[in-house]
Amino acid sequence: MTSSAEYAMPLDMLDDFLAFTLAGKKPELARQGACANGVRWSWLDDGILLLAPSAVQEASAPALRSVLVSAGVHGDETAPIELLNRLARDIADGTARLNCRLLIVLGNIDAMRDACRHLDDDLNRLFCGRHTQVPQSREAPRAIALERAAQAFFDGAPNTPGARWHIDMHTAIRASAFEQFALLPVTGAPVSRAMFEWLGKARISAVLLHTTRGNTYSQFTAQACGALACTLELGKVRPFGQNDLTRFAGADEAVRHLLAGTNDAVNSTANAALPRAFTVVDQITKQSDAFELLVAPDVANFTPFARGTLLARDGAYCYTVRHDEERIVFPNARVKPGLRAGLLVIDTTAQTLAELV
Repeated sequence: MTSSAEYAMPLDMLDDFLAFTLAGKKPELARQGACANGVRWSWLDDGILLLAPSAVQEASAPALRSVLVSAGVHGDETAPIELLNRLARDIADGTARLNCRLLIVLGNIDAMRDACRHLDDDLNRLFCGRHTQVPQSREAPRAIALERAAQAFFDGAPNTPGARWHIDMHTAIRASAFEQFALLPVTGAPVSRAMFEWLGKARISAVLLHTTRGNTYSQFTAQACGALACTLELGKVRPFGQNDLTRFAGADEAVRHLLAGTNDAVNSTANAALPRAFTVVDQITKQSDAFELLVAPDVANFTPFARGTLLARDGAYCYTVRHDEERIVFPNARVKPGLRAGLLVIDTTAQTLAELV
């Protein structure tokens, strides 16, 4: 029989999981228990919280969807962190329904405390084992912890289509022609119609399709865990408390419907519109400190450039637009040498939507 101490809900933790985590707290009496509404919780590590339906529903765990929702892989991307914090509270008090296994992950906690993107290295470039290349980085242990937590979580999920999901929520550094967009990792499998339809319900305007494997969190969960994974970009970087979360109501609502198992209940207007699709055709890589990115410092994501436009140079290296139109995404000349300083994409909407499976 479970003791009453084990099932005492830690109100300070679940009512404000973000504040609890940033304060460096740990559950005092037990690391697992149940809320008044029957939702079971397990505190697994700093910023990592497992939630599941009541014991009766959990008896059929193999039939349950398993969803990992993460935010704060970059510590200064606060809007998704606040959305996820509110979601944890609403599930705990019964305001939001939970009919699946849920792993909530707050990513780079030390960077959140310092209100910065990262301490030593971009955490979202250290997955798929790349953390082994920077063992002295303060981000490396966190990448290892997040990989292990994801693998353990998805090890308890079936391999049936649509049973494993990962929604990794971010915000962009700069303005964008599409304020809210998504990135899908490459797995070798056809692009998922279920994911595209869910993104449409989340009112995501555009989807960027990677063509080479990267070292992002969503690449890891897609590749190593078999999850339908995406990275969401939900606006611009702002300090905690300065976000208008109503701007991201579409994504928030879609996540909640995914967790409740009521995906089809999302408003019909969002259901009708699939996002535009853009496919990566090249990458600008910073090779040395002599690198020059020849675009305006405040150029927006998805800004188009015509064939023949010189976008970057670095000694003998240069990047010139080769297609009739290419759009630049994530331009950033301040990255370390060897890292991506921009992606170039072309519109492939018609072809992509025709090939969804």
